[in-house]
Amino acid sequence: MIRFYTIIAMLGLGAAAPAAEPTFERHVEPILTRFGCNSGACHGKARGQNGFPLSLLGFDPDFDYNAIVTEARGRRLFAADPDFSLFLRKAAGEVPHGGGKKLAKDSPEYKLLRDWIAAGTPRTPKDAPTLAKITVAPGERLLKFNESIPLAVTAHFSDGSKEDVTKLAAYQSNDAGYATVDANGIVKAGPIAGEAAITARFMDKFAVSSILIPRPGTIDPKLYDQLPKSNFIDGFVWAKLKQLGLTPSSPASDASFHRRAYLDIIGRLPTPDETRTFLKNPDRAKLVDHLLDRPEYADFWANKWADLLRPNPYHVGIKATFNFDSWIRDSFRRNKPYDQFVREIITASGSTFKDGNTVFYRNRREPEELTTMVSQLFLGVRLECAKCHQHPSEKWGQSDFYGFAAFFGRIGRKGTGISAPISGSEEIVYTSDGPSTGGRRRGGGPVKHPLTGEAMSPTPLLSEPLELTAEDDPRVKLAEWVTSKENPFFAKVIVNRVWAELMARGLVDPVDDLRDTNPPSNPALLEALAKDFRDNGHDLKKLIRRIATSHVYGLSSLPNETNVGDTRNYSRHYRQRLRAEVLLDAVTDVTGAPEKFDAMPAGARAMEAWTVRGESKFLDTFGRPDPNQDPPCERTTDTTVVQALHLMNAPNLSKKITSDDGRAAKLAAGKQTPAEIVEELYLLAYCRLPTDAEKAACVARFEKQGVKRRDVVEDLLWGLLNTPEFVFGD
Repeated sequence: MIRFYTIIAMLGLGAAAPAAEPTFERHVEPILTRFGCNSGACHGKARGQNGFPLSLLGFDPDFDYNAIVTEARGRRLFAADPDFSLFLRKAAGEVPHGGGKKLAKDSPEYKLLRDWIAAGTPRTPKDAPTLAKITVAPGERLLKFNESIPLAVTAHFSDGSKEDVTKLAAYQSNDAGYATVDANGIVKAGPIAGEAAITARFMDKFAVSSILIPRPGTIDPKLYDQLPKSNFIDGFVWAKLKQLGLTPSSPASDASFHRRAYLDIIGRLPTPDETRTFLKNPDRAKLVDHLLDRPEYADFWANKWADLLRPNPYHVGIKATFNFDSWIRDSFRRNKPYDQFVREIITASGSTFKDGNTVFYRNRREPEELTTMVSQLFLGVRLECAKCHQHPSEKWGQSDFYGFAAFFGRIGRKGTGISAPISGSEEIVYTSDGPSTGGRRRGGGPVKHPLTGEAMSPTPLLSEPLELTAEDDPRVKLAEWVTSKENPFFAKVIVNRVWAELMARGLVDPVDDLRDTNPPSNPALLEALAKDFRDNGHDLKKLIRRIATSHVYGLSSLPNETNVGDTRNYSRHYRQRLRAEVLLDAVTDVTGAPEKFDAMPAGARAMEAWTVRGESKFLDTFGRPDPNQDPPCERTTDTTVVQALHLMNAPNLSKKITSDDGRAAKLAAGKQTPAEIVEELYLLAYCRLPTDAEKAACVARFEKQGVKRRDVVEDLLWGLLNTPEFVFGD
């Protein structure tokens, strides 16, 4: 039998002192993870594969050891002749195996597993050094187009020892378009300027290598020093572009900026008169201030948060949903500081008929449900995976999840509870002393770890359990920690969310997935924005103003020769399809034909609707959340064939265009010349004046023999509404 220290050398683990024999946790589990045996697509899925289950990515070594060594009467191993073990024969492809051949018989990994079986399948001693962290080299590297480099991964143990685990680590690129990585840790840059984060995972630890691929050629560094800087945002963006050899697009036209600001800040198009006034005196900063003071601001941004908070009214009740929506809108009308907004949600108590924020706890009723929602919305941490096992791409485990869930263990409710689809009664939310058996009063109870049965103490993420008395409300302590300056997540996730709303892509994407293995595209900018937000008293309007008055925000969406492939570094403005409610309101404004909404007064706008249960084929087509979907509902801005067909063929849209009381009819019946009508239509739909060529082509339609003036106006209006320039922000 090959001595184990020889195998260690063959695996490239020579930095460690030779071990007497291989052990399960330290040596076998990493091989199972490295070759995907315990992945979700193989034996790591819920019921395993062909009767052989393993814990996902090795989060439960006791379970895995039992499955390999003792389950199925131990038939997977044969100590007298290790090579005859089914555990090895399947991996080596000697017998049929759904996962195919994983190991060659002459590979060091195979020999290590064989020696482990021959040694009696030993467990790692409890007093053995534990894995403290891993590091990857290089931590950051500039690569040329199509250049390749190997990564080196080192495991650091609690006794100070180290091992080279490059061949046992698993690798993943967060953007294979910029750089790929193979199973052996070889990184290859692509043919596009940009960056990628390469994650290395060994056991339950992660490390990230940042790979930057600058554009070939040289750009005079003085160019970046001379670029305009309206505030600190610009400096951080220019610095990143300098690293990548990209140059920003030119500024957007005043008309484009005007339309963009209206849509991004208040969610509606400017009127032709508003556009004409701005173009006479295009003060961009003054425009932003004006829009932030408009009443539409509150409805627009409350509508965004309603997606994240507002429940299905048939689950929690019509009145409760209306009350919660009103509370959200009132918070934005009063420009409530964001930290106060979050504290009032987390600590909500009272009646769901009087205190709108309490509906948060009527919808999500179990501590586990509240844990995933609070952590994702307010911390940007997705803990859902850690409910059942170690998070596959982060440091969170079950102890983190249930320690956080313990903050919600004492929530009590008094009332008839949920009786969907007619949950119409009132409910009182309060903090209880514990479970109660009397009447309809339902209190909370301890949150227990599902494996150990231990009653968990309320524990903030990355912190120690809190010592609370019976008089303390755990949710108050949680709110204090969530909104504190010491919390590394709170400010970052909200500034990233607002940045994504205005810039079409978050510095971290997805916006609510902040983790080491999903790093921001511009870490320094994210830190600066978070600090500025805290220093300004968590004022959302000031945050929006900071972003909207930067030079970067005002860039054109048209690329130049250097940045056509850039989608992450804001060298140009990224266009995005208008939100469903914004688009419907825009169609209504342009056509002059109002829309009718269920449970809303006449003349109401889509942005003002308090529920998504009202029937609207238009809103559903353009991505309104499914009313039966639990919040948070993250919308997509994708375009579909159905959307294009709806704009071209929807009967309701045709009625708006051809309405006798609509815009087209009034323009056709008025005294304006064809040129003036064309100008008005372009200002309505595109918020800009037509070019000479556009005006000439449109006016020519009026001059054709036998055409009716109204038909031409309707055709032009229909044509404008069916263009990307109308459907997308610029």
